[in-house]
This record gives sequence, structure tokens and C-alpha cells, in this order.
Amino acid sequence: MKMPCLQSSCASRIRYCRRLTDCLVLKQRLFTFHMNKCELIRDHISQFITLLNYLKNVEVHIDDEDQTMLLLCYLPHSYKSFRETLIYGRDRLSFEYVKGHLLSRDKLENEFGLDSKADMQASILVASMKRDKRCRYCKKLGHVKTDCYKLQNKRAAESNEEDVA
Repeated sequence: MKMPCLQSSCASRIRYCRRLTDCLVLKQRLFTFHMNKCELIRDHISQFITLLNYLKNVEVHIDDEDQTMLLLCYLPHSYKSFRETLIYGRDRLSFEYVKGHLLSRDKLENEFGLDSKADMQASILVASMKRDKRCRYCKKLGHVKTDCYKLQNKRAAESNEEDVA
């Protein structure tokens, strides 16, 4: 003879244990989540949203402001000034607002060809190398003799004098 009460009680305990285990595993993933250095921001946001949806499916609610702060805290150190700019002077931040700004920043970086941190560092290095150059004609920083506007103006004036004479 089967005892339906015991079986349903056992089945509900198993479901509860499984749900509890799922909750704990998902919460652990949430609290140890981070963005890898070479990961794209849109992939990071997508993974974060997927994790939040998994938590929602096991009835774990994380309010919008906490989701926003978690997303900002999981960004790498290179986003520090961006994070502080978003937070400063605001009473409330929404997840969609922050997500939109992160994706906009990512789009701008991609449009200007600064896909990686190495590309950004290389462009900064090239700019600093140009700045450190000194012209041998006018002795000013930032250009070389072949690009010197004073020398070019002098040569243009000399050629005009020769044309007149």
C-alpha cells in the first residue's frame, strides 16, 4: 500500500533541497562574478543578465539598485573613473541607465579602433612620442624639422622672392 502523503512530502523536500542548492550555487556565482581583462563589455553584461535571470527563476529577487551596484563593482579597475563619474551626484541609478552608458562607451571605443587596453596604451605611447620630439630648426617640442611650419613658411617666402625677381 502506497502512502501518498509521505511520497509527496519526500518529493517536496527533494525539490526544496534542489531549489536551495540552486539558489546557493547561483548566489555564489553572483558574488564571485567579475569581468576578465580581455572580455568585451557587452559579453560581460550579457552574462550578468543571464545570471540575474537564473536567480529570478529560482525566486531570488535582487532589486534594480543592487543589480546596478553589482554591475559597476564587477567592472575592472580601468573603469574606475567611469564608475565614479556615473555615481557622483546621483540619488539613484537604474540598471538600464548604467547598461546603456557602458554599451555606449564600448561602442565609442570600437568605433575609434581602441578595442583593447593594449590598443589604447599604444595610441597613448605614440602620442607621447610625438610630443617628446624636438624640432632642430625652431627648437620647439612636438614636431620634427621636416614638419616645421616656420621652416616651411621661410622656404615658401624664399621661393616667392625668387619668382618675383
